[in-house]
Amino acid sequence: MKNKFELSESEELSLLEEYYPERPLTEKETVELDRKVEKKITSGKKSIFKIISHLKALRRYMTDRDVKWFRKSIVVAALVYFITPFDAMPDFAPLLGYLDDIGVIGWTIKFLGDEITSYYD
Repeated sequence: MKNKFELSESEELSLLEEYYPERPLTEKETVELDRKVEKKITSGKKSIFKIISHLKALRRYMTDRDVKWFRKSIVVAALVYFITPFDAMPDFAPLLGYLDDIGVIGWTIKFLGDEITSYYD
């Protein structure tokens, strides 16, 4: 059964085709990615994974105009991976489907290190 917040395969491919890491995201692309991340964050009523604060910090980092676009591209790639349901472990598999997403988000937070700390609430 498809979750109402999941992207179809064609929507996922469209989103991935529109993202080119060799250029900064447009304002429209940033807003669209931000909207999709917010939708996925709020679709899970329970914060079992305790990654909500990390995702919100990454969203703030992504929308900060002072961050260089090539640094943002790492965050954008991680967030695109997070919102797509068809990845290494499909999200429709309860609990297990989010393990790879958590790993990618965790790696991104670790990679950014102290640079992201000011983006937490």
